[in-house]
Amino acid sequence: MLYANNIKIIQSPDVFSFSLDAVLLAYFASPPRKKSAKIVDLCAGNGAVGLFMSKKTAGKIIAVEIQEKLFDMAKRSILLNRLDEQMKVLNIDLAESFKYLEKDSFDTVTCNPPYFSNLPLSKKNENQYLAIARHEITVNLRKIIEVSSGLLKMNGKAYFVHRPERAAELFSLLQENRLSPKKIQLIYPKKDREANMILVEAIKDGHPNGLRFLPPIIVYDEQNEYTPLLRKMIYGK
Repeated sequence: MLYANNIKIIQSPDVFSFSLDAVLLAYFASPPRKKSAKIVDLCAGNGAVGLFMSKKTAGKIIAVEIQEKLFDMAKRSILLNRLDEQMKVLNIDLAESFKYLEKDSFDTVTCNPPYFSNLPLSKKNENQYLAIARHEITVNLRKIIEVSSGLLKMNGKAYFVHRPERAAELFSLLQENRLSPKKIQLIYPKKDREANMILVEAIKDGHPNGLRFLPPIIVYDEQNEYTPLLRKMIYGK
């Protein structure tokens, strides 16, 4: 449960549980508040990002998830939170999104993608659900960016959370696909540690200049407790 939003999430440690990156992405994203807004969350897992964003917009939210068990969790969580009028989930391959979702029609795309490349020698979790969520087994970053750009209308915004070590690749793919990075925010586990996550906002067909670096977010203080901002995100005021 995310106490700040009073959202209940159905999850399982054996299949999938949302983590802090989903909370951070939903916090970072700024979908239009209007009821006519159209938002899509790719690589949705158990629907956490879309569910958390439901408090920020009156628009319609569509979650896209390939794994049937995760799709089922997301569907049940939507019903549990009585959000079925606002949000739905599709159990489809992200690469086939355009068969089900209209191109050039969405105001906002969010994505918490698999972080790790599917290399032959890369060590993967024996649990297939966790392996697919963490490694690019069913979809890679290039395809995610291509689909994100294709779904967005002109001046629509995309929001991503990823690992800093793949930032150069992410920025290159964004620019290849008509997406101009506009805001960057780095996440640090502690103030004396290296960043371990990056949040990026990009605008479709946006001006190539005007990139802003927001203040860093630090997760834990010296006592290994959540910092005030993280407590606000998770527990509310």
